[in-house]
Amino acid sequence: MIDAQLTAYLYDWLHLLLRFLHVVTAIAWIGASFYFVWLDNSLEEPPKWKKDKGIKGDLWSIHGGGFYEIAKYQLAPESMPKHLHWFKWEAYSTWITGALLMSLLYYVGASSYLIDPGKADLTEWQAIGISVATLLGGFIIYEAACRSPLVNHGLVFGVVMLVIITAIAWGLSQVFGDRAAYIHVGALIGTCMAGNVFFGIMPAQRGLVDAVKRGVTPDPKPALMAKLRSTHNNYATLPVLFIMLSNHYPMTYGHDYGWLILGALALIGAWARHFFNLRHQGIFKPWILISAFLAFCVLILVVRPAPRVMAEHSGAVMSDAEAVALVQTRCSVCHSATPSDDVFTVAPSGVMFDTADQVRRWMDRIEARAVLTHDMPFLNKTGMTDEERAQLGAWIAEQRKAN
Repeated sequence: MIDAQLTAYLYDWLHLLLRFLHVVTAIAWIGASFYFVWLDNSLEEPPKWKKDKGIKGDLWSIHGGGFYEIAKYQLAPESMPKHLHWFKWEAYSTWITGALLMSLLYYVGASSYLIDPGKADLTEWQAIGISVATLLGGFIIYEAACRSPLVNHGLVFGVVMLVIITAIAWGLSQVFGDRAAYIHVGALIGTCMAGNVFFGIMPAQRGLVDAVKRGVTPDPKPALMAKLRSTHNNYATLPVLFIMLSNHYPMTYGHDYGWLILGALALIGAWARHFFNLRHQGIFKPWILISAFLAFCVLILVVRPAPRVMAEHSGAVMSDAEAVALVQTRCSVCHSATPSDDVFTVAPSGVMFDTADQVRRWMDRIEARAVLTHDMPFLNKTGMTDEERAQLGAWIAEQRKAN
């Protein structure tokens, strides 16, 4: 029988493999998305002889020591080329690796990563059921919207989707851990993006290929809808990238209004992306990028946490030995050379509190995560109280005065 230590060791390697594959495939998918939106927006009017062949636009570029001549047909060429490259596996691979990674962390590890007992008393299967239902339901809502007249009104469609995403973020934040709520929103957006490829873009492309093979004029409507769905994916990339990085920044997901911060950052990201999409078309509107940056700065100021009102505690400030003992009791379950936690077998980020010197070295981070944001201990698995946080905060303040 494999012992617990070896199981945890193999689990960490599987986690690393899936995360690495997910990042690599996401880079390939997002890179292709950025490139083709740039390419489509940068096409120039071709000469007449190219127009006569059905070419809508062309572009000359130079890269890697060579010239490239790129042409896009209005619908399709006269005959099918011998070799045709399909861009689909980047999207599918990203979704598959993301689904496996999410299952490993939030389903296999539901009790540690998904469920927050302080928010909802859920069993593992209940939490997983809510997760799956949210992803499936959210995708159905998006897909229905894409098949409705609403999709023809870009700005209204975008606002409605933003409101829905923000509402889902709020709902998830009421039942799941803060980080899990954010990741689920990212997983939902990623699922919709992959769904765009599978249910919208690929059928349209297969229709174009089939029409060329049969020698008939392709129906332009599916191609136009495929392009629209590709544009949706393009605007969604920056919000998804933020969510992929967000677990490193508790001032976002750990805020009392973390769900609203997520919605605001998604809007700012999509707005910033709009600048580049216009720029590729030769439309230069720097105020868009400037306003996005100013909105980001305003968000920083608005959500800046007010100093927490520390719980009252009697007596003098705790001694150094008491403070170190408190940190070790509540935090060294994970942050130790020999963690005793059932999930974290290695100290996260290499941060350890085994000695008094280590506690003092990291006291700024301890204050930020345990005293100010209450993001740590993770899901408060060790039951740190507000009184203890207040005492620890007072001790850290005294340490600064002494230094």
